[in-house]
Amino acid sequence: MKVGIVGVGFMGTTHAAGWASTPAQLVGFTAETRQEADTLANKYHAKVYPSLDEMLPDVDAVDICSPTHLHHEMALKAASAGKHIVCEKPLARTTEQAEEIVTACQKAGVQLLVAHVVRFFPEYALARSAVVEGQIGKPGVIRLHRGSYRPKKSAGNWFLDDEKSGGILMDLMIHDYDYARWVAGEVESVSARRVTERYPDAPVDYGLVILSHRSGALSHIAGAWAYPPPTFHTHLEIAGDRGLIEFDSESTTPIQNLILRSSGSDAPDVALPSSPVSESPYTTQIKEFYSALADGRPSRVSATDGLAAVQIADAAIRSAHGGHPVKLQPLAEAI
Repeated sequence: MKVGIVGVGFMGTTHAAGWASTPAQLVGFTAETRQEADTLANKYHAKVYPSLDEMLPDVDAVDICSPTHLHHEMALKAASAGKHIVCEKPLARTTEQAEEIVTACQKAGVQLLVAHVVRFFPEYALARSAVVEGQIGKPGVIRLHRGSYRPKKSAGNWFLDDEKSGGILMDLMIHDYDYARWVAGEVESVSARRVTERYPDAPVDYGLVILSHRSGALSHIAGAWAYPPPTFHTHLEIAGDRGLIEFDSESTTPIQNLILRSSGSDAPDVALPSSPVSESPYTTQIKEFYSALADGRPSRVSATDGLAAVQIADAAIRSAHGGHPVKLQPLAEAI
């Protein structure tokens, strides 16, 4: 299997390391400029392509790690060329775009795998398995928190452009929308609030989203771009009618110093949660995607999952802007 990666930022670099652990051949990269791609291409003895169009004839699968607003056009090109697709979350910037991608892949007969990596973190996967096994009974309330610092880039910080990234309610919190749906099932309504909706010039951001599931469960999801670098803190709580599951990423850290500094930081541009296991969950994810593409083995993330997460994020953005709950339309089964 020959794989090409679009985008060589933090996620492109992370995905490349994952592909290097599989039997796939990482044939090349494409980025905004050749200089950006040269480092990774040299590391993996791969080629730098001037564009996605020129990469497509040489690959079997395209891994899209570009900024969110570019996913739609790139995925449609790859599907039209008959290439399988791995796409970093979110699948697209809007529900309509995500639907078009899923439909295009279905018509082309290619696989679409969306990188919702939280499903591959062992503590989150184990908690969900406990729920599926009935250990805590029927889930009633889920509480999820994900907090880090605002993504930072020396130039062109598209993360802070809501038209391109969807802001905190989409870019950061979509991880937990997907996880909540994986645990408690389909979502029927979304209510949201966001600090920068009311205070656009605030130097930090915080979102609070409540998901009402068709099962009757409620998910309470909080996201923060408010911590000093390099902080990344996650919390998980699932309460059922027979028990409770808890996880806190900071539970083994007795003392924390959260101090905002005026000088620079050596933290990466985009915060990534850590995991104590020997293999990165990002690598575990790529290995599973490789098996899905090479051997037809099922993946724990489907195209429909990627579409549903975008639909929830879209609804959260509209709810925060309008100040009222947003009811979701049921999604037709996709790939």
